[in-house]
Amino acid sequence: MRFLIISHALHKVKETNVFSYAPYVREMNVWLKYVDEVEVVSPLVSEAISEIDKAYKHNDLVLTDIPYIQFTSIKHIVSSLFKIPIILFNIFKACKNADHIHLRCPGNIGLLGCLVQIVFPKKLKTAKYAGNWDPNSKQPLSYKLQKWILSNTFLTKNMHVLVYGDWKNQTKNIKAFFTATYKNSEKEKPVVRDYLGPLKFVFVGSLVTGKRPLFAIQVIEALRKQGKSVFLDMYGDGVLKPELQNYIHANGLDNIVVLHGNQPKDTIKKSFKIAHFSILASKSEGWPKAIAESMFFGVIPIATSTSCVPFMLGFGERGLLINTNIEDVVVKIHDVLKDAKKAESISKKASKWSQEYTLDKFENEIVKLLKFS
Repeated sequence: MRFLIISHALHKVKETNVFSYAPYVREMNVWLKYVDEVEVVSPLVSEAISEIDKAYKHNDLVLTDIPYIQFTSIKHIVSSLFKIPIILFNIFKACKNADHIHLRCPGNIGLLGCLVQIVFPKKLKTAKYAGNWDPNSKQPLSYKLQKWILSNTFLTKNMHVLVYGDWKNQTKNIKAFFTATYKNSEKEKPVVRDYLGPLKFVFVGSLVTGKRPLFAIQVIEALRKQGKSVFLDMYGDGVLKPELQNYIHANGLDNIVVLHGNQPKDTIKKSFKIAHFSILASKSEGWPKAIAESMFFGVIPIATSTSCVPFMLGFGERGLLINTNIEDVVVKIHDVLKDAKKAESISKKASKWSQEYTLDKFENEIVKLLKFS
């Protein structure tokens, strides 16, 4: 089988290896175990390999480099419009040669892939929609267009569309799905935390506006002002890092908030094993792996009610669903801490749920998708 991946993810090449964002590549490597040939159509950059990059594992993989496009300014729009025909041609050629077409959505390249796949109705296809599939959420027009095309069974044939969450009134090709990080062999009984002593919080995610990292810091700051012994470890990098560093220093939080930058999976895993709470107040999500991964080890998640997060947190039974009012969040945390047994129960429920979604289960589901007809 010749397997085609159409993705907006930026790729890098070092010697004979092709690298990209580690969580995405880790997932794709599961698919690639069961295919003979691979073609990846995506932009190529010349940046150095970083801690959050990972190499594809396949002996017969070809990367087709396409231009990077964006529509954030008039200059970028004009430039991108000239590049689109080149991208469409490369996608069309790749689809023609493929046995299975796999789209990564949402994204600009994913949208173009959605359009091209229409003219290949007999090809086996899957699409991974990694964003928020909630029909009632506010999203960019390009995202809505991708969702409409993928849901339209007249335009999109012979395809399973993998989405996060089980939503009502969906077309027959929409399949509720999940993602995973840990194997069955990595399951372990969560450590029973002491919720009366110092509390360890963890944030894992890009330091960008959409992840609201400053909000996480301000929650910790508010708890400290109320006399709580709290610490926050933040893993990730991004454009907000200088601003966050300034805030931490200006408000005397250097001893309780640490920016670790991008770190390997094992480092973050060690942090999850001892943390009491994970916090991620994202504006939008698909399936927030940072939350699911922390729950795997019994960390109590604190997250905004976006996308399928309410389902993940059992609508409040497996974690704290919050708004973005810091006072309200602090009250919810205090409510949990009043009853150590309740906190321990939430921790156990979080772990039990998350440990159902392992890489072993994920791989079994991928095999079924590759064989569907």
